[in-house]
Amino acid sequence: MEGDCLSCMKYLMFIFNFFIFLGGSFLLGVGVWVLVDPMGFREIVAANPLLFTGVYVILAMGGMLFLLGFLGCCGAIRENRCLLLFFFMLILFIFLAELAAAILAFLFRDHLTREYFTRELKRHYHGRSDNNTDILSSTWNAIMTTFDCCGVSGPEDFEESLFRLLSPSKMVPEACCQRNGYPGDMSVEQCVSGSVAFRHNKGCYAAMVDYFETYIYIAGALAIIVLTIELFAMVFAMCLFRGIQ
Repeated sequence: MEGDCLSCMKYLMFIFNFFIFLGGSFLLGVGVWVLVDPMGFREIVAANPLLFTGVYVILAMGGMLFLLGFLGCCGAIRENRCLLLFFFMLILFIFLAELAAAILAFLFRDHLTREYFTRELKRHYHGRSDNNTDILSSTWNAIMTTFDCCGVSGPEDFEESLFRLLSPSKMVPEACCQRNGYPGDMSVEQCVSGSVAFRHNKGCYAAMVDYFETYIYIAGALAIIVLTIELFAMVFAMCLFRGIQ
């Protein structure tokens, strides 16, 4: 009876770790996908150091979960106490790291607010950036062009800004202008001079939230699932470790 229970525990742990292995593979794939720069996402996340660092955190966590799932599967099938102990210590470390990351995200939540991005835009955005040294301006240009938006909350964000100080004749930067449906440069000239018909009037904060809203819920659901699997995996690892002679 005890042998049947141990065998059942072994295969249950293998299944749980297989899902951890798949989760790690998924995170690695997402991290690599962002870094290879699809649709300019690398420039987008570069707007905030916390977001840019988050990509590498995803890569690191994906790699650790990948290794964790592999060790758990091997330790369960081979009934190796050494592998199981290493697996338990590693999953405990990952769980504590995830808890610390959640606390840091809560503490630094003010850096991801609409007001924070508006303040940074007003203080540091120059407009057109023909070189790679002005990362913030290049990044905002990429965001506004990619998401067909203007400013954080709207074109009014450029009032009393560094951009207006440097370009007093322009109401909004060229990145805010509509590119389709109006031939020639006349539409751009009218756009930067203040014509509402030739510019994007939706703020980038709302545009990006709308775009990523579905993915945010999916990411949150996946995070809860991964944490639940990790807790069960730790319990199974300790039970299997104690049951193996």
